[in-house]
Amino acid sequence: MTSERTCVGCRTRAPAELLLRVAIQGGSLRPGRNLPGRGAWLHPDLGCLNQAERRSAFGRALRHTGPIDTAGIRSHLEGLAPDRFAL
Repeated sequence: MTSERTCVGCRTRAPAELLLRVAIQGGSLRPGRNLPGRGAWLHPDLGCLNQAERRSAFGRALRHTGPIDTAGIRSHLEGLAPDRFAL
């Protein structure tokens, strides 16, 4: 039986293998299943990241007060997207 997690962006449940686990390190979100501390789960999709940012979902899910830098996760997700302009 596979474990399911809820995406903090779109709030849908999915198998953990299809989601990206993020945790806070030094005030910034970092991807990684083995990072210490509380984690939040996110579809590897910029739309879900945008929804999570708009709803301030990372602060609640990670029980973190104060600003959270999501630039690292955004660049990670942009790197996962296929290059639309490649020949």
